[in-house]
Amino acid sequence: MLITNEEELNGMKKISEAVALTLKEMRNYAKPGMTAKQLDDFGGEVLQQLGAKSAPKLTYNFPGWTCISINNEIAHGIPSEKKILQEGNLLNIDVSAELGGFWSDNGGSFVLGEDLHHHQKLVDTSKRILQKAIHHIKGDVRISDIGKLIETEAKKAGYKVIRNLTGHGVGRSLHEDPHEIANYCDRFNRAKFRKNGVVAIETFISTLSTIANTQPDGWTLIGNKGGYAAQHEHTIIVTDGAPVILTEMNEIW
Repeated sequence: MLITNEEELNGMKKISEAVALTLKEMRNYAKPGMTAKQLDDFGGEVLQQLGAKSAPKLTYNFPGWTCISINNEIAHGIPSEKKILQEGNLLNIDVSAELGGFWSDNGGSFVLGEDLHHHQKLVDTSKRILQKAIHHIKGDVRISDIGKLIETEAKKAGYKVIRNLTGHGVGRSLHEDPHEIANYCDRFNRAKFRKNGVVAIETFISTLSTIANTQPDGWTLIGNKGGYAAQHEHTIIVTDGAPVILTEMNEIW
């Protein structure tokens, strides 16, 4: 969406703060020994207290309030009772929701407890690249140029990017135009970021895989060549200068 008035700005701020706070609270609540469903139910309660409705449930009838992906799961992990969180897990939580007709999206990967399996470098690289990418986004900047920046930075650090998962426009629904803000330079995409546009920018930085494949459960995505991936995501408003990071309250940086 494009922000055209104060009401829209305030609406986007309110829902963005709700998803950001939920992500932050879930990250702090996560402990080894609890199930993914327990963590998800906690997130659902936070959203409800804030008056927000889970976007995955509303849009796709997803079997969870949030997406919780563990270790080799890249995205859209189902928060089931069978998944027990363990020390050193690479954990990703993605929280998106609706409130008052406005939608926002954010997510982040982190190591649960002690970094037993050496995932922290991957997590830190994903965070750093997202921060750099966001601060290069302005009105009239080519979307493909941001993709090129993300992939270039990933390669410099010894990583790859997932090519079939992308950022997207957001605001009046969960996924809007521009529908594909890729993590690589898509030379066929000539679209540009628009001033006052609302977009969810996300990194998918990977150790081995470049494609995320859907598993038999119909939701969970796992890399085509194995390994691990870290994702970080902010919803922002594009300006002529530094973007407005609507979900900065999630404190992924």
